Amino acid sequence: MPASRTVAVIPARHASTRFPGKPLALIAGRPMIEHVWRRCQEASAFDEVWVATDDARIRDVVEGFGGKAVMTSPACPTGTDRIAEVARSRPDVDVWVNVQGDEPLVDPAALKVLADLFQDDAVHMGTLVRPLDPEEVGNPNVVKAVLALNGDALYFSRAAVPHARDTGAPVRRWAHLGLYGYRRDTLLQLASFSPTPLEETEKLEQLRALENGLRIRCASVSWRTVAVDVPEDVARVEAVMRERAALR
Repeated sequence: MPASRTVAVIPARHASTRFPGKPLALIAGRPMIEHVWRRCQEASAFDEVWVATDDARIRDVVEGFGGKAVMTSPACPTGTDRIAEVARSRPDVDVWVNVQGDEPLVDPAALKVLADLFQDDAVHMGTLVRPLDPEEVGNPNVVKAVLALNGDALYFSRAAVPHARDTGAPVRRWAHLGLYGYRRDTLLQLASFSPTPLEETEKLEQLRALENGLRIRCASVSWRTVAVDVPEDVARVEAVMRERAALR
């Protein structure tokens, strides 16, 4: 049986309500999409790294810095659907990793941890978590993950779960990091599902997988994300880059 292939795909849209043209925003002199692509390359975990986009401007920039881009339909409602469109034409690829295009500081080591989950044949979908900081418990913008003993996700929520009924009861809380890996068949199956009730309530796409009976294996990392959601976040990311460079 031939060895399986693992491909990272970075979905990238030019249209954005809060930050139009976000993938092409310059951060420390390079387009944000290039920073994400470089972090994927540094992970040394992928046979290929692709940017999936519906915009020729993004494609041209990616090809200009030496990356590979594939054009996908502008009708794709989510990044998962965009990756599934690519996967349908590549039956030779067993594992697909979805890397968010607004994470220029994504940790290459964390990407490798996610890719390595699929060395276990029982894993069909995977994601990452990190320890939840105490001050994040009540923050609905930090998604919480509740895990089974084997690391499979039991639930994701914006609420403070699990609830500790007894004061002082030991509880380990996890924050979810929005990176996903999928076996090809699982990815195509997930893309065929309609939105589900819990997904619609929490506004968390990963609940669609759980509500349809798919298991999601979680791996713990220490990486703290600094995503770019609005133009003001660019300066925050650049400050972190300067700080890291000074420590080298």
